[in-house]
Amino acid sequence: MTRLGVLASGRGSNFQSIIDSIDSGYLYAKVELLITDNPEAFAIERARKSRIPFKIMEPSHYPDRDSYYRAIAEELKKRGVELVILAGFMRVVKKPLIDAYPMRIMNIHPALLPSFPGLHGQRQAVEYGVKISGCTVHFVDEGVDTGPIIVQAAVPVYHDDTEESLSERILMEEHKIYPYAIKLFIEGRLKVDDRRVIILDQKREEDKIINPPLE
Repeated sequence: MTRLGVLASGRGSNFQSIIDSIDSGYLYAKVELLITDNPEAFAIERARKSRIPFKIMEPSHYPDRDSYYRAIAEELKKRGVELVILAGFMRVVKKPLIDAYPMRIMNIHPALLPSFPGLHGQRQAVEYGVKISGCTVHFVDEGVDTGPIIVQAAVPVYHDDTEESLSERILMEEHKIYPYAIKLFIEGRLKVDDRRVIILDQKREEDKIINPPLE
């Protein structure tokens, strides 16, 4: 059983999708700890409901960012965490945590990277006028949404879309591909070759599930 650590800052809907995937038996894993930088995060309530330990760690309580991420790494290591999941964690992860978990930190971004990194990927897509957007699960490196891409899912962008309507459509796909990417890690089916992530023994049926045909 793979031990997961989750970092979240807000409502934690992707955190919930992971909890649900574990409860259903889709993921053979256990969330050992939720860490949040926001004492008001709704993700805390999700952790309480599922009896998952949580810890509030605010950066202002540490002398600098390196100390903050070193402390997070220590908390995760104490609980034997093997894979770190960023589920709406609204901070750029720094070197001490990345060094502690090289290619073992995943993030999900609401755009088809490398397009529209950073904040408000959905708004950027609408304003730019793209016809297709989506979401990306990637490993975390020291850049902003620059790590090797694991899986992506595409959704159409309609002429009357707003940031909110596109976000809702993308979120539905996020809840599918994030557990899928974690499952691939658990099964040992991810091989990182420089910038490329190779999915071992991938089946065409899986391609359809994680990236349905555009309407």
